[in-house]
Amino acid sequence: MKGIEERYDLTIEQFGDDKNHIHLLVSFHPKYSIGQVVRIFKSVTAKQLFLTHPALKKDLWGGEFWSDGYYAATVSTGGNWAVVEKYVKNQGKNPSDLQLTVW
Repeated sequence: MKGIEERYDLTIEQFGDDKNHIHLLVSFHPKYSIGQVVRIFKSVTAKQLFLTHPALKKDLWGGEFWSDGYYAATVSTGGNWAVVEKYVKNQGKNPSDLQLTVW
C-alpha cells in the first residue's frame, strides 16, 4: 500500500477489512477519478498477491482476485471525518463492542 501511495500521490487515511471485502478512506488529487483509484488499488494489490502467492491464482475461479464492483462515497469538508475514519477502522469487529456516534 505504501508503494501505491508514493507512486500515485495519494494518502490511505484508514484501512479496514471484513470477511470478504475491504474499506479504504483515501485522499487523492482530483486529477484521478474514484474509478481510477479503485482500479489502481485492485490491479496493483492483485498483481502483488499473485506474485507472492502463485497458487492463489489457481484456487480462484477465473483467476481474478477482486470482483468487478465497488462502492464509493465522498466525505466533504462539512462531513464528520472522524466518524467515517472510525467506521472504516472498525470493519470486521463486533458491533456491540463499538461505540459509533453519528452527528
